[in-house]
Amino acid sequence: MSIGSFPSIFFLFFVALIVPAEQLGAQSSSSRPHAGRPAMESSLDPGSVSNGSYRNNALGFRCKIPEGWVLRTDVMNAEQNQNSGSSNDAADPTKPVAANASSAGAKVLLAAFSRPPEAKGEEVNSSVLIAAEPIAAYPGLKEAAQYFGPLSEVAEAQGFEKDEDPYEVAIGAQTLVRGDFHKDLGTRVMRQSTLVMLSHGYAVSITVIAGTDDGVEDLIDGLDFPSPRRSAK
Repeated sequence: MSIGSFPSIFFLFFVALIVPAEQLGAQSSSSRPHAGRPAMESSLDPGSVSNGSYRNNALGFRCKIPEGWVLRTDVMNAEQNQNSGSSNDAADPTKPVAANASSAGAKVLLAAFSRPPEAKGEEVNSSVLIAAEPIAAYPGLKEAAQYFGPLSEVAEAQGFEKDEDPYEVAIGAQTLVRGDFHKDLGTRVMRQSTLVMLSHGYAVSITVIAGTDDGVEDLIDGLDFPSPRRSAK
């Protein structure tokens, strides 16, 4: 079954990582993110950050954040709200672009970077993005694997190549669908893996980006979906 090809919130993440830092513009001090509870509608628990980990009890998982990484959760949600429904922003490749009005309610639960996105660096800016998009924004979406249809379109439009077809992976007590991509940046390669599950009426995606396969796997190893008995301890 095919589903509608809506612009994914991942497009925001791709552009924020790929365009030159000077095109992104510096963040004002008033928009600097802080550790703790990201802004989120009450219909879905946004989770929280503490002691170097993101935890979302409602969705049943936690994610380690490497020491020294910076958070941009609040900033990316603010940009999502500003750009939602704006066709002009969606046409501008130098601006982060989020989901359109059809996917209102899409939220970033966690955005963590090895360095500030506006800072230049020789290495790929390793990153973790956890996002939730209403399933209702994707008519016909019944299984997590179907989410990779529109996601692959967005990725390919940004120059990413799919490594293989999406496949199921088990992490702790949860089975997710994983898709792997890479993008040749000339002197280096950007590698991305996205893991998706459907939960609480949302397509919940966990995207990690690094410069090597080992870097990607290290970030995925920081994910844990404990059983209810374990999580209660």
